Amino acid sequence: MSQSIIEQRTERTKWFLQDRFGMFIHWGLYAIPARGEWIRNGERISVEDYQVYFDEFNPERYDPKEWAKAAKAAGMKYAVLTAKHHDGFCLFDSQLTEYKSTNTACGRDLVREFLDAFRAEGLKVGLYYSLLDWHHPDYPAYGDRHHPMRDNEEYKRDPERFASYLDYMHGQVRELLTGYGKLDIMWFDFSYDEMKGEAWRATELMEMIRSIQPHIIVDNRLDAGGEGGGSIYTNNPNLYAGDFASPEQIIPPSGVTDNEGNSIPWEACITLNNNWGYSAADHTYKSAKTVIRKLVECVSKNGNLLLNVGPNAKGEIPRESLDILEEVGEWLGKNGDSIYGCVEAALPKPEWGRYTRKGNKLYAHLLEESIGPIGLVGLAGRVKQARLLSDGSEVFVTRPWNVHLFEKDAFFNFARPETATYPLPDERNTVVELTLIDEE
Repeated sequence: MSQSIIEQRTERTKWFLQDRFGMFIHWGLYAIPARGEWIRNGERISVEDYQVYFDEFNPERYDPKEWAKAAKAAGMKYAVLTAKHHDGFCLFDSQLTEYKSTNTACGRDLVREFLDAFRAEGLKVGLYYSLLDWHHPDYPAYGDRHHPMRDNEEYKRDPERFASYLDYMHGQVRELLTGYGKLDIMWFDFSYDEMKGEAWRATELMEMIRSIQPHIIVDNRLDAGGEGGGSIYTNNPNLYAGDFASPEQIIPPSGVTDNEGNSIPWEACITLNNNWGYSAADHTYKSAKTVIRKLVECVSKNGNLLLNVGPNAKGEIPRESLDILEEVGEWLGKNGDSIYGCVEAALPKPEWGRYTRKGNKLYAHLLEESIGPIGLVGLAGRVKQARLLSDGSEVFVTRPWNVHLFEKDAFFNFARPETATYPLPDERNTVVELTLIDEE
């Protein structure tokens, strides 16, 4: 008997739910104007006026080996690069268009170099591919909600021409699947209005993907992401529903489940500042502490974090981003056991922070200092041992003198006397590994 779509999804996503943390990379011509990747949309820029960026694109400092080392040092386990964004510019040597990096001054297949470098570091690799294309002459322009020429009647196009665009789009996906070795993720973006599902010939597209690389995991954006029939949020998803949900710029308050309350694979994609593509004026960077805590929040809800960097026109990841990633990596180097392979703890969220869990190891992520010993609600008699995860040092499991008020709760503290108040060893996030007594 063949596996169901959900059973296949479960098998494909095992590594994904183990790895938990990845790098998103938005990069393209838009790094030159440096006002974000939606610049053509926001400023109503025509193909002709945008051409200046194609003509001068030459990222001389692009060294994907350095990107890959930074990702690995940050504790990331996989990475996804924008092979083609909405502006239609391809970072790979597509045989279906002249609008590609190999035809710019740099003359390089940037996708191939990315894949080679990240694989060499032992990271899994994925490619982002936009379903939209503001450069292609057969993609709807006038009247489309997002096209830069949406208000220009000169760009009215015969709807019958869209079929030619779909042939092109499917052809490029085939090129990526057949010409660049094993890919681990195909990250599509995005559906909207009537442009969703079978408007993309989604079943045909997914059948092609599965026939070439059956192991690859695909996000849920061939669908509009709604909770209608056959979406990833149902217990009867269709073929193109995707392998994981992809909430953007938000961490769902209760994680992501199907309509019967079962957890499904999901990944929050989040920017380091407020833009996906390089924005020279945007210095509103999230702190390493925030990234650490948000990664923990995702894992505590059975989710992943895909954290974005936007390299500049020269091909460099901004120094601010690298500094944050380095600090996150330093924390993960000591506390990664509380992230990789961990899941929701199936316990109420504690007042002082969050839990993650792996087997009989319960990880207490302390984000707030306590007065006196730290309480573990409902865990009286269930904690065998407590250790500071970062260095393995002893943490003292205790019962306060007034324990009759908290008969169902366990407590621990970092030093003796256990009744005193002590600062957190790591104010960003102190992790205590609690070994639970095996329950028959």
